[in-house]
Amino acid sequence: MKSFLKDNALFYSIYLLVVLIVSYYLLNYDKVTIHHSINQLVGIKWIDSFYKYFTHIGDGITAVLIGIILLFKNVRNGLFVLFSYALAGGTAAIIKNSINYTRPHHMFVYYQKHIKLNLIDGVEVLGENSFPSGHTTTAFALFTSLALIVKNQFLKFLFIILAFNAAYSRMHLSQHWLVDVTAGSMIGTVYATLLYFVFYCNQKVEEKFNHPLLNKKAS
Repeated sequence: MKSFLKDNALFYSIYLLVVLIVSYYLLNYDKVTIHHSINQLVGIKWIDSFYKYFTHIGDGITAVLIGIILLFKNVRNGLFVLFSYALAGGTAAIIKNSINYTRPHHMFVYYQKHIKLNLIDGVEVLGENSFPSGHTTTAFALFTSLALIVKNQFLKFLFIILAFNAAYSRMHLSQHWLVDVTAGSMIGTVYATLLYFVFYCNQKVEEKFNHPLLNKKAS
């Protein structure tokens, strides 16, 4: 455990710091005020274009492809990523379909008509099932898994930055509220962290899966 905390102190410190800052805003401001402030950043073409496409990194397809690629190099790493995505994404989907939480576009169009919402051309905005953000859940499950696999501190830093940008993209596109992406990040991070101990602190799992997919060592 000490080694785990030492190796991943940077990743978790950045994550917890951002969550603390975000929590302050969630506790002191309503979701409409927060989203309206974030929405003022929409309109800069290169930023809009970047997040319009970057948001797809939170698609399940991305996580599955990376997981499959990792399987060929190391089965345990690939399964770790795939299970983190599947369990985190499944949990988010269950919650999302159990809570009919209105998305920003729906709220501003029907209930906050006096406030103009800046939208990006070519982005289809949804109206319901907002909580939690599925893309954010997937991104954090994926990038937390990858951060825990690698040893390089720069890569760990890069992965947390990518995860936060995926989360921000959902708000920049007015697909989710800040609380949605915060919850999604927690679900993804918690599942990946717990599954790390299942895949990397279990001798039986290591003996069975710690090998390339097409090059299993003889027992």
